[in-house]
Amino acid sequence: MAVDARQKIGVTDLAIALPKMVTEVPSLLRGVAGFTRKPTHKASIGKVFQDVAAKRGSHAFVRFEGESTSYADANALVNQYAHVFEDLGVQRGDVVGVLSKNRPEALFAALAAVKLGATAGMLNYNQRGDVLEHSLEILSAKVLVLDESAHDALDSLDTAPEALPMKKLAELAKKQSTSNPSVTAEILAKEKAFYIFTSGTTGMPKASLMSHFRWLKSMSGLGNMGVRLRGDDVIYCALPLYHNNALTVTLSSVLAGGATMAIGKQFSVSNFWEDVRINKATAFTYIGELCRYLLTQPKKDSDRDNTIKLVVGNGLRPEIWDEFTERFGIERVAEFYGASECNIAFVNALNMKKTAGICPLPYAVVEYDEESGKAKRGKNGKLLKVGSGEVGLLLSKVTDRAPFDGYSDDDASEKKLIRDGFKDGDCWFDTGDLVRKQGWMHVAFVDRLGDTFRWKGENVATTQVEGALGGHPAVDGAVVYGVDIDGTDGKAGMAAVTLREGETFDGKAVAAHLYDKLPTYAVPLFVRVVETLEQTSTFKSQKVALRKLGYGDNEDSELYVLRGKSGGYDKAYDGYVDEVAAGKAPSSK
Repeated sequence: MAVDARQKIGVTDLAIALPKMVTEVPSLLRGVAGFTRKPTHKASIGKVFQDVAAKRGSHAFVRFEGESTSYADANALVNQYAHVFEDLGVQRGDVVGVLSKNRPEALFAALAAVKLGATAGMLNYNQRGDVLEHSLEILSAKVLVLDESAHDALDSLDTAPEALPMKKLAELAKKQSTSNPSVTAEILAKEKAFYIFTSGTTGMPKASLMSHFRWLKSMSGLGNMGVRLRGDDVIYCALPLYHNNALTVTLSSVLAGGATMAIGKQFSVSNFWEDVRINKATAFTYIGELCRYLLTQPKKDSDRDNTIKLVVGNGLRPEIWDEFTERFGIERVAEFYGASECNIAFVNALNMKKTAGICPLPYAVVEYDEESGKAKRGKNGKLLKVGSGEVGLLLSKVTDRAPFDGYSDDDASEKKLIRDGFKDGDCWFDTGDLVRKQGWMHVAFVDRLGDTFRWKGENVATTQVEGALGGHPAVDGAVVYGVDIDGTDGKAGMAAVTLREGETFDGKAVAAHLYDKLPTYAVPLFVRVVETLEQTSTFKSQKVALRKLGYGDNEDSELYVLRGKSGGYDKAYDGYVDEVAAGKAPSSK
């Protein structure tokens, strides 16, 4: 659970914050106007992009390693990509897969797809083997665009699909027209725009659908009303482009303000501020882990000597909020709450401390069962709301104005819905997240429930990791869960395993097996070897007990810790947890 969280938002807080918003009224009004948009309107990401490009042609749209591409040049190249896709058979409703590390061409390929009315399937280049194969099967892409530097992901497959290398795409694009595709103006807001892969409880990734409508709502709510970039702003994003904080939050904020998006090749704690300087950034996008890593670096007299005035993201922990903003001279924090599949979002539009902000759309914070993680119902069969200042399960109401786009799997979509919650016929999306109800439509994120936990800014599905562990010949059974480590964001992966008769735990072999089967961030940091694992209907109860025990001492089991790919799992030692908290553990390499 988060500590030092702000309990409530009061009238005094609003009285202090609201007068400061006077100069932001034009942006706020544009945001309000955006909420009048309907799913049936002809409105899309591609149309927004080319309209901004028509107005801001010579202004920098993307900056990468100090080099800029103007709006006009970017739009021309995106159009050429789109015409290449058309020649390859891509039509409205098809999918274009993008498997790429961070580079402008990946963003251009995604924009080209949505300009055609196709869906850009943003693949996680950390995925390997069965997991990547599953994701590719979900997409069934007409064209798969491949960044050559991400080819090792395809190398992990027994049979790799045909892909279009970016170098080849660039060659083909040179022969194409730079004109806007005619179909772009006809695309409806309700049509599919992006597939963002999110780990679910099924053990394999789910493709969360982002419609143009929901992305445009993000532009209105987060971009216009929350982030409020201006034309001369440059927002730096070192998060992967397959991450919604990059593709939705950052991009929509840039287009809302006609600003510049500086793409970081990857996050490097030691080079972060230098990359900010090179790209002349005035803002950056974060996840909580990124902020914590920046704080682990030795203090310098020059810490406040930077151009950053605004940061936008989620997961800035309450206990480091003041330290972070004061050390680096951050004037405004646009903390938000949202999820790839969630139909609403909160944003700290009023620049208050230790809150995920406000949401004007209907939601509820309700009582929940600690073991099942499900919403509780009262004697009348209806849900029970918590009081102001209390923690509960966050639900968002599904309406015509706030539809649930769902996943590519209809059954998985239905499992996330709660029907007849407060009134017969109503429908609510279960976020699976605990928040503190702060009052005045504000909440603070507290924790994540269920069989998915977040680590290194990525969702980890426990059953996916359990499946990988179960595939090792020495492992008989496995239970995977997330555990808290003070000073870190999210939860570190931990597994309790039983061994087959006659087998011993070979830490190097097990680690090598997991690194081969899982993304690096999903490999558990801790493994507890136990005698038995209960496999009855009360299995969940034991999982709760194991989570509470965490990495504490237990005479009936042996605890191992991850020492990286080369070191594998080794006997637990004093100081390992502190190393993880400081970002110095071998497990992070």
